[in-house]
Amino acid sequence: MEEILFSELLKSLKEANDIAEGMSEASRRFEITLPDVQSVREQIGLSQDEFASMMRVSVRTLQNWEKHRRNPTGSAAALLKIVVAAPDVALKSLHS
Repeated sequence: MEEILFSELLKSLKEANDIAEGMSEASRRFEITLPDVQSVREQIGLSQDEFASMMRVSVRTLQNWEKHRRNPTGSAAALLKIVVAAPDVALKSLHS
């Protein structure tokens, strides 16, 4: 059994290498589009300090998102989607 699993793992690694080197196409591709953080912040009318505080991140992190040097991930990305979808609910919930 272990030999079969190792063989399948090795095959997967070879396929991944071929894809990374452009010798093969990936079977599927996911593209995630994140909202523009600066636009979201400006639409709800918060300063960088206020928005960073609401998102529970440092102002520096927020600035990196706004300048596209970094992207929000995990719970920050999820919260940002909520802010876009329902800014009034998000603001009310996070300020209480």
